Formats: sequence, C-alpha cells, structure tokens
Amino acid sequence: MPPIPGSGLAKGLAVTLRTMTKKTVTAQYPDTQPELPPRSRGVIGLFEENCTVCMLCARECPDWCIYIDSHKETSPPAAPGGRERSRNVLDRFAIDFSLCMYCGICIEVCPFDALFWSPEFEYAETDIHELTHERDKLREWMWTVPEPPALDPAAEEPKEIAAARKAADKLAAQRAKEQQERQQQQKEQKEQQEQQDEKGGNP
Repeated sequence: MPPIPGSGLAKGLAVTLRTMTKKTVTAQYPDTQPELPPRSRGVIGLFEENCTVCMLCARECPDWCIYIDSHKETSPPAAPGGRERSRNVLDRFAIDFSLCMYCGICIEVCPFDALFWSPEFEYAETDIHELTHERDKLREWMWTVPEPPALDPAAEEPKEIAAARKAADKLAAQRAKEQQERQQQQKEQKEQQEQQDEKGGNP
C-alpha cells in the first residue's frame, strides 16, 4: 500500500508539538553550573609537602609541559658521629596548560601522591602565557580537589592499614606492660618502705 501523501510531514509536526510542550533541559551556563562526573579532569593541583623532586612526572610527561627546578640542602647529622644527609628542595613547579593534553600520566606515576585532579575548568586566559601555572597557583587548586570516594564496606582491608594497626596494637600492648611493671615496682617499693618504717618504729 503506497504511503499517504503528507504523512511524513504530519509525523514530523507531531514530534515538534510533543517537544514544544516538554520542559527544557538546557542548562543555562554560566548561571547554572554543570554537574560534572566525580573523576572529571579539569586542572591539576599540587600538594607541595608530598613532592620529593623525583622528576618522574616531568620525565613521563608526553608534552614536556611540567617544569621543575630544585637545589640540594645538607642537613647536619642527627646524632654525634653520624653522617650528613642531603635532600632536594623544590624551587619551582609549573605546568603549562596550553600544552597539557590532560592524559593524567603525571598523576599516575607520582609515587608520593603530590598531584591530584580537580574538576575546576574555568581558568581560561586571554594571554597564553597566563596558562603556565606556578606552584603557588597549583597549590590553590588543591582546595578544589574533592574527597576520595568511601571504601566499599565489603572490600578487604588494605595491607597498609592492617600493618599500621598491628604495629599500633603491639606498641599499645608494650606500653601497657611497661605501665603495669612500673606500678608493680612502685607497689613493692611502697611495701618495702612500710616494712622499714615498722622496723624503725619498734623500740
């Protein structure tokens, strides 16, 4: 049976009318902020205290957009007769976001959890040089990093937490034993003192 002339137009108009009566779902950005996924890649934040200047992030970066400068400082020995120790001190940590392709390799390879993803994405600039964020600005992005998701209650306990709890329980037991021994010694000393006082008081 041949199609009725104008049926396609009628179907199209019906779809248009149904759509016109529905509530709009368009988010009026920037008045309405978008709901971003939890693992959105917006900008990279730096937790400077964890950075040991190992240079892994800069070496693994495919775009070479991470710039790190540091110097060595020598600290005196902790005990007499010990040796001096040297450590790297961070002077500069910068990321050029005009080159960054947001692959996240720098965050994955960091062994000390010094780099984190932040969902913030509103940092466009009119000057391309302003897209190179120095360590002070990277530190400010850390305040926008969301908290990690809660662990699954049915998951196994991480080995690090189990080891730390075992060490803490061992230390607590040792301290309790030392305190008990100390109390026993004080009790014995008190008894000896009382016996001496009794002997000294006899005529």
